[in-house]
Amino acid sequence: MRVLVPMDDSEMAEHALEYALDVFDDAEITVLTVVGEPSFWWGEATSIALADDMETAAEEHGQAVADRADEIAAEHDTEIDVTVRTGHPARAILGAADDYDTIVLGTHGGSMADQLVIGNVAEKVFRRAPVPVTVVR
Repeated sequence: MRVLVPMDDSEMAEHALEYALDVFDDAEITVLTVVGEPSFWWGEATSIALADDMETAAEEHGQAVADRADEIAAEHDTEIDVTVRTGHPARAILGAADDYDTIVLGTHGGSMADQLVIGNVAEKVFRRAPVPVTVVR
């Protein structure tokens, strides 16, 4: 079984990864962290947009989330794959979904402003995913 766990730097995303590691202990787990690309709302993407090499800048920006995911997996004596992508989080998650049997994600991430302005990524993934989705809170 292949499990996709989208992860940002939120506590809910950490809960989702811990849940996936506990429930799907024999599965191949991939953590996907998506670094926002330049848009009207900019946010974290500003530094990436100004970088000479956007891909490298995105990797560096996502490294903190990747490192935390590795720490959580180590606490469970499990190895995981971690992938960092740039783009719109919901679109990136849905674009990767076909390669997995299920998705496990946190109910929300980011600040309240992010949730209100950008939209709820978990809800979009839950409604549109081509595979079963478990939402953890």
